[in-house]
Amino acid sequence: MIWREAIAKTSSYLAMKGVPEAQVAAELLAARLLKIGRGMLAGRQEGTVPERCVDALRRAMSRLTKGEPLQYVLGEWDFRTLTLSCDRRALIPRPETEELVTRVLKHLSGCADVPFVVDVGTGTGAIVLSLAAEFKGRAVLLGTDVSEDAIGLARENAKRCGLADKVKFAVADGLDDFDEPQSVDVIVSNPPYVTTADWNALDPRVRDFEPRIALDGGAEGLDFYDRYLGDAVNLLKPGGAVFFEIGESQGLALRELMEAYGFADIKIDRDFAGHDRYAYATLP
Repeated sequence: MIWREAIAKTSSYLAMKGVPEAQVAAELLAARLLKIGRGMLAGRQEGTVPERCVDALRRAMSRLTKGEPLQYVLGEWDFRTLTLSCDRRALIPRPETEELVTRVLKHLSGCADVPFVVDVGTGTGAIVLSLAAEFKGRAVLLGTDVSEDAIGLARENAKRCGLADKVKFAVADGLDDFDEPQSVDVIVSNPPYVTTADWNALDPRVRDFEPRIALDGGAEGLDFYDRYLGDAVNLLKPGGAVFFEIGESQGLALRELMEAYGFADIKIDRDFAGHDRYAYATLP
């Protein structure tokens, strides 16, 4: 079998089994096995597929048809300029979160000193590692997560991306372990914001494979924002900022929460689909 045939058969089988974007999935699987980018597949179409790769494709198809996300099957996923290891220890990095990083970078570019930035609920480390890779100045960067498994994955990604000397990671429950008040310049987080009712109704490819702790934000999806904002008031330096990814129906609620905690310059921004997705503000 040649690669062109293998990709076509894989795509056809996945489509028949209802796997989303079957052609894309087939091409990404082939590219992963060939250790090349998807854009380079055209030049390898006529090559013979080794038997070990045929077996690997079969195993991957089996996992996908059982509902496992493609990102976990591939074992890696691109986020901004980085390729991150990706597995069930942490939430899959998503395109919406890339834009959250853009907003933090813009804010950091205006910082005069060396800012201290904390990424709460770091998961794969996508946010804080992207800041380390793209921020041109000096910064102290820390990623925290309540999950030891997630922190293990984030550290692996730091090493993989050559950023282990730029970012520290720690197991911590939110911001509870910080002792020094007014020590942090920026708090950024993509916290759990799905309501518990919505979590139960999620696509099984999300609900049954991605960690619930990274998705379920309580009855109204606001539990973690309320908690983090309360801690941020004590931890942020005057003029410090918070940046959150939010659910598409939570913009008004986040504005009211931020106002209640005394934040100023509150902004609720939309994603490319036109949904409320980002909330950020500064502490006077």
